[in-house]
Amino acid sequence: MEPLARLKAFHQAAYNSLYKAHDATFELTNAVMLIRKVYCLGNYFLCTVF
Repeated sequence: MEPLARLKAFHQAAYNSLYKAHDATFELTNAVMLIRKVYCLGNYFLCTVF
């Protein structure tokens, strides 16, 4: 399996395991992984993936 296909499969499996809060939790997880320095919770909402 190609690396991109594996990443897509992982994202889909992670998304499906979040139950009712799919979108919000998944978007927050992506923001946490992308932002290196966070000084407050509001910084996550300024991330481009949100």
